[in-house]
Amino acid sequence: MRNICFYFQIHQPIRLDRYRFFDIGQKHFYYDEFQTEERIRNAVEQSYLTANRTISEMIKSSNGKFKCSFSISGITIELLEQYAPEVIDSFKELSKTGCVEFLAEPFAHSLASVFDGAEFERQVKMHSDKIELLFGKRPTSFYNTELIYSDEIGEMISKMGYKSTIVDEAKHVLGWKSPNFIYKHAYNPKLKLFVRNSKLSDDLAFRFQNMSLTAEKFIQWISEFPADEKIINLAMGYEVFGVTQPAYTGIFDFLKALPYHAMEHQIGFVLPTDYAKKTEAVDSLSVPYPTSWVGNDKDLTPWLGNDLQQEVSKKLYNESTRVNLSKDKPLLNDWLCLQSSDHFRYMSHKDAYGTNYETAYDAFMNYMNVFSDFLERLDTQFPSTIENEELTELVTTINNQEKEIEKLENEIKKLKAKKAK
Repeated sequence: MRNICFYFQIHQPIRLDRYRFFDIGQKHFYYDEFQTEERIRNAVEQSYLTANRTISEMIKSSNGKFKCSFSISGITIELLEQYAPEVIDSFKELSKTGCVEFLAEPFAHSLASVFDGAEFERQVKMHSDKIELLFGKRPTSFYNTELIYSDEIGEMISKMGYKSTIVDEAKHVLGWKSPNFIYKHAYNPKLKLFVRNSKLSDDLAFRFQNMSLTAEKFIQWISEFPADEKIINLAMGYEVFGVTQPAYTGIFDFLKALPYHAMEHQIGFVLPTDYAKKTEAVDSLSVPYPTSWVGNDKDLTPWLGNDLQQEVSKKLYNESTRVNLSKDKPLLNDWLCLQSSDHFRYMSHKDAYGTNYETAYDAFMNYMNVFSDFLERLDTQFPSTIENEELTELVTTINNQEKEIEKLENEIKKLKAKKAK
């Protein structure tokens, strides 16, 4: 039986306020709350609530046959908790159906997987903890920021215990291979790779209205794939439903009709973890250099394609060791917010998607002013004169202590559970 695996990605960054050179050392709050709230509320009203209601109806009308997965960044979860808790409640209701899976990702929707393995691991754990707290189940499948993936990143994902991840259909990686199979990591067969069908995903996400696309036509295309191509992975931003494709285009009616036409063609819907458990990989994929799901080249150019982006990203992650010694909650929160990949994309000369700056240089200068103040605050706690070796020793000691505490807490839980029996 052929199956469709839906991945819906949700991320809304916290917008930075206009921060001038003369604000450094004087003003320690960096965010444009009005613009951030406005963008969240627009997404909630135009997309999230209606889309969640639609998916709930689809699950009920199909007797649980429709299934889909979500990757929601930790920053977005916190914004929804603050500005639109009703959306979190609707996701909890979807979770109870058993037809929805929540995936792990870096909490800040960051580029940490490219720059700092330890920071990447910290953020992924932080995100998985949050997902488990909200929805009662710890993620076992992974969705990296902007679908950034390489063999090295895949190895880190596997070591953290995740069984599958999704990557994009990059022609220079797949070659003649079809995206409609399960693959495995180049040298770690435990990690299964789902490949996004970029054409069908983008037909729905960006070309829906222009193509006058119908559910019947869309399912017909899928039914015409070769018989041995059993899995069609469709990944897109959740704002497709109601924002990118407004309600008047018929996008919600399209969504509602999908299960009906799929069942007509004996096409099912699956969750990534369930499908990974029961399906063997047909081959391995080697990805020596990071790929993403953006642009024709599917690389990191949108975030790291010019000198401005490269300079600020290196400066940021050079401070990781010092930051993670701190217990200052406001500082640590700012550290996460400043890592959102969006800030780096606004500095792109060619593809500054979602920017509110006039130029890439404006975005760079605003960010660097904020970052300069952040560094001054960090220096008051951990002066930059401290040698890196000394910092590394401190971090190692703290990490070992935290791991030992976590181990002891798990043992206590087991003993309590045993005693309760």
